[in-house]
Amino acid sequence: MSTKSNFKSLTQDKFIQNPYSTDDNSAFFSQWRQDQKEWHDSNEKFESFWRVQAERLLHWKSKWHTVFAEKENHKFNWFSGGKLNVSYNCLDRHLHDKSDKLAVICESEDGTVEKVTYRQLHQQVVRFSNVLKNLGITSEDVVSVYMPMSLELVIVMLACARLGAMHNVIFPGFSAESIRDRLNDCSSKIIVTADGTWRKGKVLPLKNIVDKSLVGNKSVENVIIWDRGLVSYRKNLNDLDWHQLMQKVCLEENIRFWDSEHPLFLLYTSGSTGKPKGLVHTSAGYLLGATLSSRYIFDLHPDDIYWCTADIGWITGHSYVVYGPLSNGSTIFLYEGAPSFPKPGRFWNMIEKHKISKFYTAPTAIRMFMSEGVKIPHSYDLSSLKILGSVGEPINPDVWLWFFHHIGQKRCPVVDTWWQTETGSIMISPLPFEKTLKPGSASKPLPGLICDIVDEKGNTKGTNTEGFLVVRKPWPSMARTIYNNHDRFVEQYWQKIPGVYFTGDGAKRDEDGFYWLLGRVDDVLNVSGHRLSTMEMESALVSYPSVVEAAVVGRPDDITGEAIFCFVVIDKIGCTADDLVSSLKQHVRKKIGAIAVPKDICIVEQLPKTRSGKIMRRLLRDHACGRSFSGDLSTIEDRAVLKSLQKSKTLDLRV
Repeated sequence: MSTKSNFKSLTQDKFIQNPYSTDDNSAFFSQWRQDQKEWHDSNEKFESFWRVQAERLLHWKSKWHTVFAEKENHKFNWFSGGKLNVSYNCLDRHLHDKSDKLAVICESEDGTVEKVTYRQLHQQVVRFSNVLKNLGITSEDVVSVYMPMSLELVIVMLACARLGAMHNVIFPGFSAESIRDRLNDCSSKIIVTADGTWRKGKVLPLKNIVDKSLVGNKSVENVIIWDRGLVSYRKNLNDLDWHQLMQKVCLEENIRFWDSEHPLFLLYTSGSTGKPKGLVHTSAGYLLGATLSSRYIFDLHPDDIYWCTADIGWITGHSYVVYGPLSNGSTIFLYEGAPSFPKPGRFWNMIEKHKISKFYTAPTAIRMFMSEGVKIPHSYDLSSLKILGSVGEPINPDVWLWFFHHIGQKRCPVVDTWWQTETGSIMISPLPFEKTLKPGSASKPLPGLICDIVDEKGNTKGTNTEGFLVVRKPWPSMARTIYNNHDRFVEQYWQKIPGVYFTGDGAKRDEDGFYWLLGRVDDVLNVSGHRLSTMEMESALVSYPSVVEAAVVGRPDDITGEAIFCFVVIDKIGCTADDLVSSLKQHVRKKIGAIAVPKDICIVEQLPKTRSGKIMRRLLRDHACGRSFSGDLSTIEDRAVLKSLQKSKTLDLRV
């Protein structure tokens, strides 16, 4: 079926009555009512608001003396003087009343299911923290991780947090070259991986990819391999076996409590310069944002089974697979594999089997489910679901309503969330207790967060007028810097529009104060919820021998939201156009990874440029979307390029 539905009558000013309800007499709802009073004044008293939430939601070894302080050159401190341990907050503090409660349920594509309690997870984390300690890892080090969606990945992250070492989780779809760039940038001492991971019935050989990434690397001292018996690999002198290491260490406790601003993790995201930027998140503020937003947006209760489908290699996986839910003492579900393997309905089968109650996924996945038809989800028992969530990109009203009607069965509110790697936690979202929802809108900023829509000078835009989405005041879960490049951090986020945080997204606000996200305004594409740098992709294309110049733009796509459209200028071909395009596809896959493979490549004689030599990407977007060229053409260097562009050879790559 098409991703278009029969809900075309819906407009932005229409509300949906929220079907969700909670027990007014419950202690949880009483707490919610109390919090509402505090949240009402949060814009005026935002420091007081965050103080109350930090006292209520986190375990502190030592109390802080200052809630918030801004130092010179946009250096922000939250809860100065306080000490805590993120791993302790996710594990130890639950042992007195939740030790036998399930912490993690894992299912692999081959049908294997593993379950561990909070006590068992705690023991595994303590053991692996001792493994790292015995290998010389300290609070000054970075541990990189290239692993499947698995219990072992969660163990590594929490063990690093326990020791105070930063973890650097790398999405297991990135190529060896992408891994190498990240390892070299952060001088990682150890990388933890597995022999392989399941994907569409095949095994992706992770260890072999890691070996290629280490060619020329001087910082990595050891590779720890979780050997699952899935694929053979070469054993090197610095390779260590996960199982053997875990057997040799004891359960001796080694926990330390760290300063509030102690670095917790490093996560690389695409940037407009082409070089991935390593964003640094610190301990207390990040954990508070993840804990608070998880608790209230998903209304987490002790009996919930919570599933966020994001890979842990992305920020959504960090905040809403691991840290936020575990800090709240929830049971999390992990799935390793493709969403429709071995046949459509795999997701619904797992929801039925494991009684998933809170389900958080991406519009890309929802659009794919829509294309498979309604008979598939209707054949499963989805009555356990209570709240649905959307993340990664704006969700249009048709998709929202399909999700609400056919998956939530008109019982479950859809919380459409907006946030970024840089923000650390959700910034704009409906709350499940709200009486009405607007399909397609991310709703309003969460309490304690002061957002706005402005022009390029920082002036607030009027109702239903497009502008730049910004945040006017700092917040606890925000990234503190770009690793080893604070000047870039300041320039990219705090100087584009002086005095505010620049998100890079466009938005508008309607007459009811609801925010509508419009997508990126910088040179970053959002493909299936993954942020990809156009500069990084262009650099990969130009590194191919016969490509002289390249430009990359995005165009709307029914499944992925945005598809990659490339324009290349070549000096010689030496083969058929089809062979060249196929080779370029493989080249991009090798340089960056499968997620960056273009959907379309257009071979052109020249690229449209201004007289100063700047590529006119808006004209390329017009061409990619099948539109006539629009806007001011007075600055174009050579109008003949447009005629040439219209006659160019376009080759469709369905990947």
